[in-house]
Amino acid sequence: MIRKVIHINEEQCIGCGLCVSVCYGGAIGIVEGKARLLKEDYCDGIGNCLPSCPTAAITFEEREAAPYDEAAAKKNMESREHKKKLPNFRAKSPARRQASSPAREQDMSGHLNQWPVQIKLVPVNAPYFANANLLIAADCSAYACGNFHNAFMRNRITLVGCPKLDGVDYSEKLTEILAGNAISSVTVVRMEVPCCGGLEQAVKDALKRSGKMLPKQVVILTIKGYVLGGL
Repeated sequence: MIRKVIHINEEQCIGCGLCVSVCYGGAIGIVEGKARLLKEDYCDGIGNCLPSCPTAAITFEEREAAPYDEAAAKKNMESREHKKKLPNFRAKSPARRQASSPAREQDMSGHLNQWPVQIKLVPVNAPYFANANLLIAADCSAYACGNFHNAFMRNRITLVGCPKLDGVDYSEKLTEILAGNAISSVTVVRMEVPCCGGLEQAVKDALKRSGKMLPKQVVILTIKGYVLGGL
């Protein structure tokens, strides 16, 4: 039958896995570091995964596809949840732990491209702002999202802050940064809690005051690290 299903552009996909975490039917999986539609009959065609993708790699397409099997999709998700709850009794030997240490050290590398990162501390005319894709994130967001570096920081200049903790309005400094540099895009990552609204509002005010029309995306995270919504 001809129906609407998702399409994933693997060139744009960064393998963050956020789409996997919000897919109701478990239709998406990570294969060789890229998101893929594993079972088209598990895809409901609603597209809950679209706003979760930080690179806009997921779109809709209408094509010949197996009909959506709601019962099978539900059973698949129940099976996944059951497996998550099973205890893991495997123990690594000392030799195996030692052998795996270099891999763990390599996994700790991140995607921070500049220093400092605090909005209050960053200079307004730093050279790394030239043609930068700017990430403006709430302090807590990196702790909530385990894959924050891959999902959001890769190929971006990162600025972090907490309006409630700092007790300041960031809009003035952000206006200087946006107005004085050739910024390519702005992504805001905030938590679902109300106090994070101040960060999002500061960015909106700064964009307006700077007089620039830049591509902008807002990603809202739950305290469990799931994407609640994005604009």
